[in-house]
Amino acid sequence: MDEETPLLKRRATLSGSQVRNSGLYLAVFAAVLGNFNFGYSLVYSSPVLPKLKSPDADPRLRMDTEQAAWFGSIYSLGAAAGGLGAMMLNDLIGRKLSIMMSAVPSTVGYMLLAGAVDLWMLHLGRFLTGVAAGMTAASIPVYISEISHKRVRGALGSCPQVTAVFGSLTLYALGLVVPWRWLAVAGAVPAVLMLVLLTFMPSSPRRLLSLGRQQHAEKVLRWLRGSHYDTHSELRDIQESIDNQSTVKWSNLVTPIYYKPIIISVVMRFLQQMTGITPVLVYLEPIFEKSQVSIEPRYDAAIVGAVRLFSVAIAAFLMDKAGRKALLYTSSMLMFVASLTLAISSHTTTCPPGPSPPNHTALDYGSPDNIGVTFQSSQQTAAGLIPLVFTVVFIFGYAMGWGPITWLLMSEVLPLVVRGKASGLCVTVSWLTAFALTHAFTHLVDSYGLYVPYLMFTVVCVLCLLFNAVCVPETGGRSLEEIENYFRTGRTFTITRSASTLQSH
Repeated sequence: MDEETPLLKRRATLSGSQVRNSGLYLAVFAAVLGNFNFGYSLVYSSPVLPKLKSPDADPRLRMDTEQAAWFGSIYSLGAAAGGLGAMMLNDLIGRKLSIMMSAVPSTVGYMLLAGAVDLWMLHLGRFLTGVAAGMTAASIPVYISEISHKRVRGALGSCPQVTAVFGSLTLYALGLVVPWRWLAVAGAVPAVLMLVLLTFMPSSPRRLLSLGRQQHAEKVLRWLRGSHYDTHSELRDIQESIDNQSTVKWSNLVTPIYYKPIIISVVMRFLQQMTGITPVLVYLEPIFEKSQVSIEPRYDAAIVGAVRLFSVAIAAFLMDKAGRKALLYTSSMLMFVASLTLAISSHTTTCPPGPSPPNHTALDYGSPDNIGVTFQSSQQTAAGLIPLVFTVVFIFGYAMGWGPITWLLMSEVLPLVVRGKASGLCVTVSWLTAFALTHAFTHLVDSYGLYVPYLMFTVVCVLCLLFNAVCVPETGGRSLEEIENYFRTGRTFTITRSASTLQSH
């Protein structure tokens, strides 16, 4: 490329032809049902663990601290295994079939959870639903990015996170009224529905062109863009991108086009998990019990789920308007403030609570002593809302940026020739980190209280701010081919949105 040539050029229109997105939206909807199941299964332990740790639980299923830690964390271990499986399946059978394959471990896992008569069935069922989550996490964002055009890729790229959050909210809401075994039965429904709908959806045009099936790719692209869309320009760009790719050897990984996007994607997935989002979601109700929140924990969890859904909807709306980096900055700052406040609050809160104050109900309410007791009680009630309020802020901040954007950027920046394997690697690193953190979380809280993990999450939020400032490129409004060209040049750039151009420096 000539040194004076702009790195990324914008096209005014998509091939100058009319685009109809109805087919694209239908394909995305079918795919993200897997993410709904992912969000549902991720937080399944939140309402279930208090019941299984209760003295009233079935003796064969009753859990102590160590067993509860495994029940919460083994899901992440399964997700890591699913990510490894997706590394092979994405390129072997394609993105769509990889997503469909996830329905098998998901359904079997829910059947084991629903019919469990021993602890091993609970743990195996939780592990298998994690495997399904890892497979969908590695495949769905890549599938969506490859069938979408750049005008809507940001919004559609956030759909996996939106539907995952909606799945979590559904679990919290059902957990208020539905027994835990029936929660597992309900979880199998979206997996089966996803399998049925995806049967009628197309494969990725990029996948088809890479297999040399040009006519099929053109037919699929016209179905995704509408019958009046001129497919030639987009197909030519995709084919050129594929032609410029060569078989990747280990020696090739030292070139910027490969190692830069892979490092960015892997580190972002690592930092995303180190913020503490998975243990917070997995142990949400037990955390609220430990924090002495003045509202019943199961209702707190439902409130957090609703706020999380609202925040990812905002992020989806702003994704292509505000840009990825701006949302990541906002997300990091909100999580930093929330985790720091929670660390301070948990450090100053006595846990377990001290002895109850004397009963003054028989005293004259006008006496100074009783006024003091009333004032102290009101202070305790207000303090009891701090964990809920700032947990909501933490979740809101995460869902505004580091939740959806890490998935989207992974699918945008990874080169096509390594996208399947590298996305599986990212998911594996992410969920191995989540497993270690989630398993250690319970023991840290039992030994030191909530203060230590919250303080660690605060430090990670600072690292997120720095990494976004130094390493993360702005990819909003760029096609996948343009993003690949940017990494191929090895030159830095800044984006001037008002001028819709990139200024090299």
